[in-house]
Amino acid sequence: MSRELYKFCLFVQIISAEWGDFLNRQEYIEFAESRAKRTTSLKNCIWAFVVGGFICVIGQLLVYAYMNVVKEEKTAYSLTSVTLVFLSGLLTGIGRFDKLASRAGAGTLVPITGFANAVASPAIEAKSEGYIKGVAAQMFVIAGPVIVYGSASSVIYGIIYYISMKIAGQI
Repeated sequence: MSRELYKFCLFVQIISAEWGDFLNRQEYIEFAESRAKRTTSLKNCIWAFVVGGFICVIGQLLVYAYMNVVKEEKTAYSLTSVTLVFLSGLLTGIGRFDKLASRAGAGTLVPITGFANAVASPAIEAKSEGYIKGVAAQMFVIAGPVIVYGSASSVIYGIIYYISMKIAGQI
């Protein structure tokens, strides 16, 4: 049993003490586990796979559409990424992305749409605090560490790659 669940059970025990409903630790564990929401991991994994795959299919369809318009592969991929980020931000803004993410789990978080949601959600929540102290200050609360550590690890990887190529005599 998780520590938080045990703390909650302890809290319930304290609250119910005035009625004389004291239970020992094991009884509380059984009580809490009997009331805990059951999840099926396999079902959740399959659903996340389906939703994530559907987002990727939409992305691929966008690539095909942009290839017909711009005729350049790199530009089509860039436009697809921008479109997916825009759509994710839009869906976050109108409150639809969070509903989808609550059902699909990691299926919405793994593609680029999850990053856009991680930037847009805190910004929307902080809108009441103003654009500078709220939106701008809170925008990268979740995504900021990803950007920082992603950039830092890519620099470290680049240095290791450069040194290994230098040692191998290919540079």
